Amino acid sequence: MDFSIPAELSDLSQRIGAFIREEIIPLESDPRWTSHGPTEEFRRQLVGMARARGLVAPHAPRECGGMGLGHFERAIAFEAAGYSMLGPIALHCAAPDEGNIHLMAEVADDRQKERWLRPLAGGQTRSCFAMTEPNGAGSDPALLETVATQVEGGYRISGRKWLITGAEDASFTIIMAKLKGGEKSGSATMFLADMDQPGVVLERQLDSMDSTFTGGHWVMRFDDLFVPDEDVLGAPGEGFRYAQVRLAPARLTHCMRWLGAAVRAQDIAREYANQRQAFGKSLAEHEGVGFMLADNDMDIHTARLTIWHATWLLDQGHRGSAESSRAKVICAEAIFRVADRCVQILGGLGLTRDTVVERFFRDARAFRVYDGPSEVHRWSLARRIAAGKM
Repeated sequence: MDFSIPAELSDLSQRIGAFIREEIIPLESDPRWTSHGPTEEFRRQLVGMARARGLVAPHAPRECGGMGLGHFERAIAFEAAGYSMLGPIALHCAAPDEGNIHLMAEVADDRQKERWLRPLAGGQTRSCFAMTEPNGAGSDPALLETVATQVEGGYRISGRKWLITGAEDASFTIIMAKLKGGEKSGSATMFLADMDQPGVVLERQLDSMDSTFTGGHWVMRFDDLFVPDEDVLGAPGEGFRYAQVRLAPARLTHCMRWLGAAVRAQDIAREYANQRQAFGKSLAEHEGVGFMLADNDMDIHTARLTIWHATWLLDQGHRGSAESSRAKVICAEAIFRVADRCVQILGGLGLTRDTVVERFFRDARAFRVYDGPSEVHRWSLARRIAAGKM
């Protein structure tokens, strides 16, 4: 078991870290980072800054202009990027684009890669992933109500989606819909569709507690949207299987990015605890505060090792479904505990936006819900354990 980081990867992490500290952190007070996430104009500026340093899309395939990093390598790079919540936006490795890039690299045909994946991988465009629905389809995708009816030359898609991250200003979407009619009726299929079509309607932007994702979260619907046969992503009826191709690694990349933010919050809390005096000594010298810093360190370390183990398995060719579920729960809950303790250490300062910790706290709370609530992952793990599969 070798926990050393190769020199080239360590150098990349340091380069990313320097970029985040020197160029991205000074922009965290920019008003273009709104309550619905960074604006598209701001995102393009950030990506341009990262491109100038050769740091865009570390996860994307090399043939599409990315660095082609493996899963463990991404863990190192994404943690460094996450030191600012704007960092993954700048490196173009934030959700949902990161997951969509991975999915399309695995499933899309050559024409689809050229038309949609290449500009997405380079940060010229954005995308969204339209699966979650207001009446249940989310953690349980079997509850899909959006239907795709086969017609001559393609499909007609109708249905309503919600909590669709980044829908505003996205160039295209990946739609999960249930086939209606034919031998595969009732099975899920993925479709690629440009967003600038009359059949794609953005109904309203949701006011949510998190504010990190470009474009925010939307309610959207498809009104008899025509999608030609050539824009089916992968094979008809294989949508659920492809969802697993996307979701297992995507859960881990969320963990990686938020781990970087947790390290940042701990650094801010530690510096404050060393400087702030109370009752004759620094806060850090008071046992109650010191213990919180120690607990943060243990949660950060546990989360990091959990990520590293799961990514190592993925790099060995394992599916990693159970391990990614385990990591999602461990990291989401550990990172939220870190955020909560940092707010507590900062006291009144932690309740204000004079530091990023307050914003991190709100976003970290949302992390326990998206990409599968902790309870759903526990349920999945429990079934595996009961069946003797773990």
